Amino acid sequence: MSESTPSVLFVCVHNAGRSQMAAAFLSHLAGDTVEVRSAGSAPADTLNPAVVEAMAEVGIDISARTPKALTVEAVRASDVVITMGCGDTCPVFPGKRYLDWKLDDPAGQGVEAVRPIRDEIGRRIRGLLGELGVHVV
Repeated sequence: MSESTPSVLFVCVHNAGRSQMAAAFLSHLAGDTVEVRSAGSAPADTLNPAVVEAMAEVGIDISARTPKALTVEAVRASDVVITMGCGDTCPVFPGKRYLDWKLDDPAGQGVEAVRPIRDEIGRRIRGLLGELGVHVV
């Protein structure tokens, strides 16, 4: 990890659900103490509406976000890369910390199915903040 602000990249296939929720939670909880990115190996056109609704329920508005394509530069610029079902499409560089979070895919699911995924991501983000030494209130 860099000695300045740690940077975290969340990657899933469509960058329309899991990685967007994780990035939003981390930004919401850590503010500017962590640099946050998210991307998809095959990005969708828009965010999953059930994901937007589920995040709004916990006070986090992601309605203006858009899926982004995974780039080598984004991986290279990140200290921690967290994959969420993107398989082997994520480039691997020495010196980076890689985590693979096995999470259900919210694609095609209603908000009832998205809530437990959202809550699990929130728990993992809080744990990650502890590992990064970032303290939130």
